[in-house]
Amino acid sequence: MADNLIIVESPAKVKTISKFLGKSYTIDATMGHLIDMPKSSLGVDVENHYEPKYITIRGKGDLLSKLKKEAKKADKIYLATDPDREGEAISWHLQNELLKDEKNKKKISRISFNEITKNAVKNALKNPREIDMNLVNAQQARRVMDRLVGYTISPLLWQKIRKGLSAGRVQSVALKMICDREAEIAAFVPEEYWTLEAAFSVGKKTLEASFYGKEKRIPLDKEETVSAIIKEIGKSKLTVVEKKQGERRKKAPLPFTTSTLQQEAAKLLSFPTQKTMRIAQKLYEGVNVKGRGVVGLITYLRTDSTRISDEAQQAVLEKIRTEYGEAYCQKKNREEKTDVKIQDAHEAIRPSYLEITPFEAKDSLEKDEYKLYQLIYKRFVASRMESAVYQTETIMLSAKDYIFTLSGSKLLFDGFLAVYMSEEDKAEKNVMLPAMEVGDSFSVKEWIKEQHFTQAPAHFTEASLVKALEEGGIGRPSTYAPTIATLLLRRYVTKEKKNIFVTELGNAVNEMMSQNFPTIVDKAFTANLESLLDSVSVGDTQWKTIVENFYPDLSTAVEKAREEVSKVDIKEEETDVVCDKCGRKMVLKYGPHGKFLACPGFPECKNTKPYVEYAGFLCPTCGAECVKKRSKKGRIFYSCSRYPECEYMTWQKPKDAVSGEKKEGEIMA
Repeated sequence: MADNLIIVESPAKVKTISKFLGKSYTIDATMGHLIDMPKSSLGVDVENHYEPKYITIRGKGDLLSKLKKEAKKADKIYLATDPDREGEAISWHLQNELLKDEKNKKKISRISFNEITKNAVKNALKNPREIDMNLVNAQQARRVMDRLVGYTISPLLWQKIRKGLSAGRVQSVALKMICDREAEIAAFVPEEYWTLEAAFSVGKKTLEASFYGKEKRIPLDKEETVSAIIKEIGKSKLTVVEKKQGERRKKAPLPFTTSTLQQEAAKLLSFPTQKTMRIAQKLYEGVNVKGRGVVGLITYLRTDSTRISDEAQQAVLEKIRTEYGEAYCQKKNREEKTDVKIQDAHEAIRPSYLEITPFEAKDSLEKDEYKLYQLIYKRFVASRMESAVYQTETIMLSAKDYIFTLSGSKLLFDGFLAVYMSEEDKAEKNVMLPAMEVGDSFSVKEWIKEQHFTQAPAHFTEASLVKALEEGGIGRPSTYAPTIATLLLRRYVTKEKKNIFVTELGNAVNEMMSQNFPTIVDKAFTANLESLLDSVSVGDTQWKTIVENFYPDLSTAVEKAREEVSKVDIKEEETDVVCDKCGRKMVLKYGPHGKFLACPGFPECKNTKPYVEYAGFLCPTCGAECVKKRSKKGRIFYSCSRYPECEYMTWQKPKDAVSGEKKEGEIMA
């Protein structure tokens, strides 16, 4: 019979921990939460100081009984759920159940570890503690607040708009941010501007100096301004009037937090946030690595901290020293300074075992697991490396009192770039200018003038939305993935490539929320509320005080909206495309891969067609219809409908384009 019982959350952890603990330990899992508020009712007694009502989750009764039987046999019980507020609450609920048997009273301890390694688990067993009620209350506060918002406003949305909709404390703010961005894009009016460059030769190399102005920058808002400058300069030569050389240092990136991991995985690997978190969870809990057995490859994945342990610091510096040399070792440990309260009991996300390189683990991991592990591994090693150093040079040239500039840079020392490069690092130019001295003059070979138009703000992507939510202090990084997933599931937004677009349904929900619950969707209020919830976790605020100050106003607003708000009729957008199976006019719908056409006769008629938006003019190359599309960055462009047979495309709709049969914006099959 085992003397000790360790209870974790997932079966994967059971396998990982069992590998390095002896037969005197029984390890079992709760499979997530065992106790929660009921799904069928509000679950909060608003008449009794907002006391939560907890029940055993349906289907978890047998598991709870099994854990109670194992606890009765054990001499010591260690609650080892995740090292965060959610994990603390799971342990608290379980402890309350186990304490129904008074014999367990002196048996139960709480342990936590940031990584699933032999040393971390054994150190945790040597330092058991009691349940941290501040963390539990922080989780209760968040859970109750989310329940009150969701369970009081969602039925109103069902009544006034459509069944199956939902509202949420963070979800509704995120939706408003997306709607506001879309409105900003729609209202944007492009402004014309020009650039002017002077091409000249230095030896065999042709350079292009950019127009600046005189003592101050001169805006080039129209072609006439550019032409007047070129005419005034005439055949005057460009003369070097100033030359500056310097050095620029680019600091190593910090190791990953939950938010930055989601952002970089989206940018570099094109992973949705939910996929990133799912894979990271598996890497944390344990995978079977050839020759090593089941191993937890990374530290805990839900963290706001960039701190790492002294042991990890020494190990990574030794690795850098061995593989790259002393010059690459960071001389001073750099950590992010922030005014935001963070879960600093955790470390940053890093490899649990530096000796298990991505190369060694590759054959044991699925393709996407390997990609994410490699990203985390390289980022951590790079975070403890020295800055990259660039030699920079700026040259100013003058012609008729007008200033033109040239700039160049050369990488002198790669530092952390030897291991890790972001998108911005990859885009960095590494070109030095040919030798030029003050007083050197050059004839202008060619004037390069180009028309541009200012661009509307970019559509949100998952990465940029996560960044905006974090910068606004809205929600927790661990909630961003499920928040975005819910917005997509409810069809409030849709994704086309990486860009997020709001749907008609999303606009309707946001309008109702904004008009009737302005506080709920206010970014500043939500961020302040998040700060209050954080203060509960350190014992500075009573959690029920927050709820008491919040709920009465919410309840009043819901009742008022129920009486005064009219039902919203969202009509499906009808097109001129006729269903070739039943003759009805097809409607525009949104799916996981964007817009498509569907027959309104569903389910009798299940016909669907791809969505194409014609631009209203003919291709000047082949005469076919042109279509309106969006680039990866959300910018509108026009291309031939016969692509790739015809490769014609343009960013601006031609003013003298020949009109086709389809009008601009018409939807065709």
